[in-house]
Amino acid sequence: MTQALLLSFLAGLMGTNGIPHFVLGITAREYPNLTGNSPVRNAVGGVGAFVIAGLLAFWAHIGDHPRAAAIAALVGILVMTVFHARGGAYRLNVRFGKPVPER
Repeated sequence: MTQALLLSFLAGLMGTNGIPHFVLGITAREYPNLTGNSPVRNAVGGVGAFVIAGLLAFWAHIGDHPRAAAIAALVGILVMTVFHARGGAYRLNVRFGKPVPER
């Protein structure tokens, strides 16, 4: 059950993190990204986050503990939602000395 909880949480976290990167990338807008703020890097990073989230969900064996896995995934989604809503990606770019695109 611990595996289902941890991997479901991480899947929710990664999948939600991929959303702003993918959406802003495919709309040709810059967004903070540790590999570079360009739209192409963000779009590719978003797709990568979705792939990682899918693999994590697969490895979590969600069917063995569906309710617990769903709750863990929702907590991961909530954590990443609050992170992005509070400008966490912008703060990370500042912390790592990367250029910060306009909001």
